[in-house]
Amino acid sequence: MSIFVTGPTSLEVCSGAGGQALGIEMAGFDHVGLVEIEPPACATLRTNRPEWKVFEGDLRQFDGRGFKGVDLLAGGVPCPPFSKAGKQLGANDERDLFPEAIRLVDECRPRAVMLENVRGLLDPVFDDYRAKVERQLKKLGYVCGWRLLNASDYGVSQLRPRVIMVGIQKGISEPFAWPEPNLHKPPTVGELLHDLMASRGWRGADRWREIANTIAPTLVGGSKKHGGPDLGPTRAKKAWAALGVDGHGLWDLPPEPDFVGMPRLTPRMAARIQGFPDSWVFSGKKTAAYRQIGNAFPPPVACAVARQILVTVTGRRLIAAA
Repeated sequence: MSIFVTGPTSLEVCSGAGGQALGIEMAGFDHVGLVEIEPPACATLRTNRPEWKVFEGDLRQFDGRGFKGVDLLAGGVPCPPFSKAGKQLGANDERDLFPEAIRLVDECRPRAVMLENVRGLLDPVFDDYRAKVERQLKKLGYVCGWRLLNASDYGVSQLRPRVIMVGIQKGISEPFAWPEPNLHKPPTVGELLHDLMASRGWRGADRWREIANTIAPTLVGGSKKHGGPDLGPTRAKKAWAALGVDGHGLWDLPPEPDFVGMPRLTPRMAARIQGFPDSWVFSGKKTAAYRQIGNAFPPPVACAVARQILVTVTGRRLIAAA
């Protein structure tokens, strides 16, 4: 590993726009490499963190042997093979990259593994698939477990249930403990986005804040096979409409002073709902930017899990949240 680091190290795969990578960084890890195939997402990573070493290309062609001994291997392998919105083909889907992640575990033998995916991976139809993953990791010397976490339990104004798999190398004395949910509820969509909705003087912003009085439904990023940015299928659009948001697309800018009707989100609003800081810049045009945002793993959730992994692999006791 040629990059200079000062703390526990992380290698991340399928990095996307950096939601998980940012959360892992917040937890206290130094990234020694990030692997991502999409050029706009790679540009996003390089724009926000020029010091990160980004490998742009197919994960199947990435050699992890140069990162042997890294503390954490993390990633959000593609979710379509397990998503209820798709055909749930699992191992028969060409986009299934769990085998590549396991290959990299074998090549770099990290102290811990953290892989994120959609809730559909816990469906009974994938019981055998998960058991196979566990057997492979056990053979490599890891003890692993799966947990469904809701982003709203960790400060994100969105339900967004995600499945996390954590594997810990055998012989590490500190036990891994899943993060406890926050005691306080996250802001409502209205509370979270009011300043952005009102930023161009929209007179209806205060009224809209009262209507948008719950957290958001799960944002849907879509894929390159589908059209432009919107907020999901019909059921999701109805949920957004109940919050006073038109889910049929995104706007470039917040509403003007005299706007009447339901506003649409901007990419910046969607990013804030995902838990990204406002300083995080997304490269590419609106559709490419929203795809990165909607497919991201919320940084606060990644941080919560990664902090627990940090305690496990270093024995370091953490006093305050990042």
